[in-house]
Amino acid sequence: MDLTFQKYTLANGISLIVKENHHAQSVVVRGHVPGGANLDGPDRAGLASFTASVMRRGTVRRSFAQINETIESVGASVYVNSGRYLTGFGGKSLAEDFELLVEIMADILLTPTFPPEEVEKVRGQTITGLKEAEDSPRSMAGRYFRELLYGLDHPYGRSANGTLESIPRLSRDDLLTFYQQTFHPQDGAVVVVGDVNSQAVYDTLEAALGQWQPGHSPPNTDLPEPVPLTEKVRYVHAMPNKSQADLVLGTIGPRRLDADFYAAEVGDTILGQLGLGGRIGLNVRDKEGMAYYARTSLSGNLGPSPWTIYAGVNPANVDRAVDLIVAEVRRFRTEPVSEQELADAKAYLTGTLPLQLESNEGVASLLLETHLYNLGDDFIARYPDLINAVTAEEIAAAAHKYLNDEVYALAIAGPYT
Repeated sequence: MDLTFQKYTLANGISLIVKENHHAQSVVVRGHVPGGANLDGPDRAGLASFTASVMRRGTVRRSFAQINETIESVGASVYVNSGRYLTGFGGKSLAEDFELLVEIMADILLTPTFPPEEVEKVRGQTITGLKEAEDSPRSMAGRYFRELLYGLDHPYGRSANGTLESIPRLSRDDLLTFYQQTFHPQDGAVVVVGDVNSQAVYDTLEAALGQWQPGHSPPNTDLPEPVPLTEKVRYVHAMPNKSQADLVLGTIGPRRLDADFYAAEVGDTILGQLGLGGRIGLNVRDKEGMAYYARTSLSGNLGPSPWTIYAGVNPANVDRAVDLIVAEVRRFRTEPVSEQELADAKAYLTGTLPLQLESNEGVASLLLETHLYNLGDDFIARYPDLINAVTAEEIAAAAHKYLNDEVYALAIAGPYT
């Protein structure tokens, strides 16, 4: 695929990246501004997510019903959501409806009205979702794992979606104030991919967003350093009415921009991704039959995100499954990976990139990620070389640095005591 794209800067500093693709008649928009759940504060978990969800529910020019009617009449979509660091926005439409898509998107970003009745509807939906999560062993194990690993004082230790205690307490004024004090275009970025003309896209976005300049300062999005664990910590959340127990075990991993991230990424692929779950899946699930699923996850974001191992097991097998997982971590830290494992992991990682480039959505997401982490305009072309350059020694060093078979957080949820 042709990897060329155009870069612009809007009058207010928002970065714009446009990739023309005239093979499809659609256009995809992906964007973000800094600030998400990291700005919630300890006693207001879920505030950023709640705020973003209501932004789409009505603007100065259009009600929620009018937004939906306008978008659906042309088969388009538009969204706003909040992650741990960023508020994301975007949508998709036919190329001929691009200007309408941008107009509505700008309405939502610049002039949301937070209608009281919509605030309550979203609150109700959020609470329903949280109750469903509280009935899921997998969700609860993940929640308590983060609390153990980071503590509730750190943004990574809190639920980005909020809790059944925090969401009922958040008022419309809280949402409005959060929007008015944190939503800011500085360091924002927009990527547009599709059947468009780059200059025309710039003109449209400059008219819609370029003059957006709030009267407040951009938010401070610096993340505090987490306090590393000094001993093994464990928590069991009893759910006696469930048939399966879920466990999450892990440590603090690398940031996306750390020099050893690629070594950790290749290592994680070997440890818990290849096939049905790498070494963890092979030994815990297939050979020993101790888990229904067993895999790993390496986030690698702006901050020190977790390196996680998770599994769903028969409650009777929890202790044995944990022992097997810890043994695999120990082996991974002390024994070099094989040449075959290294080759397979590299082939897997370099092979998934072209698949992502087959859709406008995939290209847009990759270009936005490349911009966010300042990876360079030629990153997509360089990625295979970055992965193929990783050595077994570098993987061993990353595993020894980030993983630990003696100091880790372990959360278990289900019918286990």
